[in-house]
Amino acid sequence: MKPAKASPVKLAKRPATGAPSLWLWLGLALLVIVLDQFSKTLILGWFQYGEGRVVTGFFNLVRAHNTGAAFSFLANAGGWQRWFFTGLGLVASVFIVWMLKKHPGQKLFCFAITMILGGALGNVIDRLLHGYVVDMLDFHFGGRHFPAFNLADSAITLGAICLIVDEIRRVREGK
Repeated sequence: MKPAKASPVKLAKRPATGAPSLWLWLGLALLVIVLDQFSKTLILGWFQYGEGRVVTGFFNLVRAHNTGAAFSFLANAGGWQRWFFTGLGLVASVFIVWMLKKHPGQKLFCFAITMILGGALGNVIDRLLHGYVVDMLDFHFGGRHFPAFNLADSAITLGAICLIVDEIRRVREGK
């Protein structure tokens, strides 16, 4: 009797040579989420709503709640925006993970969308837990205050800047 043929082993698809794995990007996004949620937990424990503390002549720590999106967009929309922005963040997150899998060799691009992923999910967690996003970073100059924001917003902004730089680099290399 002949021994049965071994079935071929299917190996997981590996990223392009030198490309970080999807798990590295997801781990980085998780780090952004953890740092964001930790900072928000501290603010919720140390400050009452609307309370703040001067740190420098141009920066305060505050406790602010944002029921809308960036710059309080749709903040007074009546409550539906909570679920709209939660859903939008979740759909964007699925799309970002797909993009990370599709373009593993593009390190700056993957870093950029990983920052956006971590920031988006950090704010989604707030919307699910509290019904609003906790903001705490208040920069001001000459009596004018920039809208308060948080670490998740900072990660999203960093990601957007890196996307722009990546695209400029890609266009220049294409010439």
